Amino acid sequence: MQYTFAFGDVFAAWPLLLKGTWITIELSLSATALGLLLAIACAWGKTSGPAPVRWIVEAYIELIRNTPFLVQLFFFFFALPAVGLRWSPHTAALTAMVINLGAYATEILRAGIDAIPRGQIEAGLALNLKPWEIFRFVILKPALKSIYPALTSQFILLMLSSAVVSVISADDLTSVAATLQSQTFRSFEIYIVVAAIYLLLSLAFSALFRAIYRRTLDFPERRGP
Repeated sequence: MQYTFAFGDVFAAWPLLLKGTWITIELSLSATALGLLLAIACAWGKTSGPAPVRWIVEAYIELIRNTPFLVQLFFFFFALPAVGLRWSPHTAALTAMVINLGAYATEILRAGIDAIPRGQIEAGLALNLKPWEIFRFVILKPALKSIYPALTSQFILLMLSSAVVSVISADDLTSVAATLQSQTFRSFEIYIVVAAIYLLLSLAFSALFRAIYRRTLDFPERRGP
């Protein structure tokens, strides 16, 4: 069977591909930032908060980690309008991504926090640091350093999973690909190009996260005398 490659129609639609790529980047970076903030708050609640807060956080984590992302996406876009909350596809996609990332990142952060030696926390107490200062300076930064590779892998996985949001008509890269496929019927060429774009995005995100690590977390360990 012979197949003639024809990328002309795909490359002619580069403005649409560029727009879809930008929306994917915007969704991913926004969800990463907001999801990390949510994870930090939940990690504090699970490790240092009162019992009711710990129970709520634990229930949230179990709910999100044991249900498909697609079902969560459908909940925000299709189910919530039944109770009067109507969101645009973009807002529903971003919310679902933040909530999903928050649960997974909370557990990653919790593992890093649990690895902090108790002696460091006691040293912070001895220095009369406030609880939030101990969490920020004594616990959070060393914890982030130890779990940074796992956390950034989760961020990249989130970016790749964002392809699912096309099912609710969010104008991401995968949605643009589906539109072009219906117009040109060049499925093979379209998805080769889209796969290459996702690969480049993954490599770019990895480089960005390495740069962030070098500038913010790559500090020398203090050594005793």
